[in-house]
Amino acid sequence: MNDRSVLPRFSILTVTFNAEVYIERTLQSVACQTYTHFDYHLIDGASSDRTLALCESYAAILADVLSEPDKGLYDAMNKAIHRAQGDYLVFLNAGDQLKDSTTLQRVAEQIQASGGTWPDVVYGDTEIVDNNQHFVRMRRLSPPEVLTWKSFRQGMLVCHQAFWARRELALQIPYDLNYRYSADFDWCIRVLQRTTYTLHTHFTLISYLEGGMSIQNHQKSLIERLRIMAKHYGWIEALALHVWFVIRAVVRR
Repeated sequence: MNDRSVLPRFSILTVTFNAEVYIERTLQSVACQTYTHFDYHLIDGASSDRTLALCESYAAILADVLSEPDKGLYDAMNKAIHRAQGDYLVFLNAGDQLKDSTTLQRVAEQIQASGGTWPDVVYGDTEIVDNNQHFVRMRRLSPPEVLTWKSFRQGMLVCHQAFWARRELALQIPYDLNYRYSADFDWCIRVLQRTTYTLHTHFTLISYLEGGMSIQNHQKSLIERLRIMAKHYGWIEALALHVWFVIRAVVRR
């Protein structure tokens, strides 16, 4: 993309299932954005609570809502990718939020100022918040200055929600449903393997709700990540690094 008069469009994608407790804060964080060049899609797994009823109040910002049974989180994310219309994908889980009302505006300005070709992936920092939306800490793993597929040998240095890939690239790389808890880790690596240019925003993009699915299923997630790392980096390196990850997690408790 070389025409600087063209504004980058973001596709914001939220996957839900019985998320009535958390969904409204996510919807509100999108509704308050000063930059409105986005399309917002909500993919719901046939919720039986008030999730869909709460979404009705935000019909003005929602391009569409799909509610049907699915095969889990990553199956729903694959559906979301195919409904997106923008240049960049922004995944926001129920409970997660864009950092503040200017987040999309600031990222759009950086993309336009990057010159020449737009980046394949835009990424930034993530803060952890509690259930009352109070700041807890910054995410322990920090984004590197230059992000490549090899960066993830050190773990998931960029939170999935703060990893905004070009839609045209993501369409070629669906989430692997063989992974139930860490398919996003594998997906980010595969996206980066096809990436030539990434842009570090150097500011916080996401307020991440403490206790996501991979945290709640920490042991199973670690096993999946070991398999993913072995696939991409080889078993010897994967095992050595995984021992370090376990030690690091124990020390930080």
